[in-house]
Amino acid sequence: MDPRWAQLASGPAGSLFTSPPWISAVCHSYDFTPSARVAVAENDQPVGGLAWVTVEDIRGARISALPFCDRADPPLRDGDPAGWPGLLDDALAEGHPFTLRCFSDHPAAADERLRQVGEAAWHGTPTDLTEDELHKKISSVSRRNLKAADRNGVKVLSGTDIDAVREFHKLHVGLRKRKYRLLAQPLSFFENIWREFTAADGVVTLLAEIDGEIAAGAMYLVWGDTLYYKFGASRSEFLPKRPNDALYWAACKLAISRGLRGIDWGISDLDQPGLVSYKRKWASDERRVVTLRGGPDPVPNPQVGGMLGELTRLFTEDSVPDEISTAAGALLYRHFC
Repeated sequence: MDPRWAQLASGPAGSLFTSPPWISAVCHSYDFTPSARVAVAENDQPVGGLAWVTVEDIRGARISALPFCDRADPPLRDGDPAGWPGLLDDALAEGHPFTLRCFSDHPAAADERLRQVGEAAWHGTPTDLTEDELHKKISSVSRRNLKAADRNGVKVLSGTDIDAVREFHKLHVGLRKRKYRLLAQPLSFFENIWREFTAADGVVTLLAEIDGEIAAGAMYLVWGDTLYYKFGASRSEFLPKRPNDALYWAACKLAISRGLRGIDWGISDLDQPGLVSYKRKWASDERRVVTLRGGPDPVPNPQVGGMLGELTRLFTEDSVPDEISTAAGALLYRHFC
């Protein structure tokens, strides 16, 4: 990858989802080829960039900047909007539907060539303070739930090895299948993420255990000065014992212990008010992430959409073993971007 992109992604305008290791993990997992444009100043220093992948499959041709990301704000040095317009030209020139998700105050959101087609809530928690100070700032409900988790014997285990990732993935498959009737991302994706981030001690898996059983888990990634909550899963029968609150607090303590600036809790669809409300109990920062589209509108193929939907329904039936659902996700998930 061009070192100038790495320089942008490592700066204050970069994020996990525009980082070289994340892009590498996604592209290796789904056989995508990334493209990027970088704007440079007269001294050859990068001042802005846009990365994307062109997907061509049974759903047609489309451009995603970038796939399987909460958001992928094109990094602009000092947030300067002057560096943005020319970055988009090549992506739109391909003539395919183009999709980008970014914060609502990014210059891309004001670009007349792009139209807003979606909106989500983003939450974050600053962690440049002590544990006691942060404990006082979280909601009173969260503090009560933490006491309940302690009374219920919830123990949080922290792992940085690949076995912890694989254990979490089993939980992830079960949640996606039984609660949402959706397929899960393939295990290879999680393994590739681990390989890309582990050398820099940038991946931590937290598992909440109750009486020797895994009740909930979460996978966190570190990029720059931020801890990113990327995946979470839990077993419904254990929820009254508050394992998720124990996991959230463990993440807060982890970020503080590492001297990180904050936690990125990711995005939540606005039609999931319960999830938005839950994150507000832990987060003091809230912003909007918008989905933008350029170029022609996608032309859905009803036959392909119907087939993928029916296959998803079949492979998430209760009678289907989780191993088969996992294999189906590995085969089909790349088509959902």
